[in-house]
Amino acid sequence: MNSRLALSITAIFLGFGLAACSSVALDDAGADSSGAHGSAMDPFNPNSVLSSDRSVYFEFNKYNVDEQYRPTVENHANYLRSHPQQNIVIEGNTDAVGGSEYNLALGHRRAEAVRRVMTLMGTNDQQIETISFGKEKPRALGYSEQDHAENRRADIVYERR
Repeated sequence: MNSRLALSITAIFLGFGLAACSSVALDDAGADSSGAHGSAMDPFNPNSVLSSDRSVYFEFNKYNVDEQYRPTVENHANYLRSHPQQNIVIEGNTDAVGGSEYNLALGHRRAEAVRRVMTLMGTNDQQIETISFGKEKPRALGYSEQDHAENRRADIVYERR
């Protein structure tokens, strides 16, 4: 019996020793919900889906979130739900067609449309701020239809924690 007891005690201490050597902090704010660093669902990892897919595009003079961008919005909504301390800013943008006031209002409606879809997906509204840049923050500087289409968007920007 003594050898079994000694073996059990040794196994217990070996287990404690391995647990103490763990390199993953339990309260690591940089870890995603699975405890892994640099995952495909980490907005601060440049190789993640959340980093590479942050824009929702709109048709000319429209502000409804098209079905093809629902997965993008859903990915971000899921991340925000599982990270309640994380906040974002949704930046509404327009092309250069039209007046400044009109485009500021349209950019605002675009940002709010993305916010609304996220909150319908369960994201806490307090995690989301919206802003409109109208036509003042173009991604494409040309005047072709392709350039205009690139500028009709809402960008999801994560705040550093």
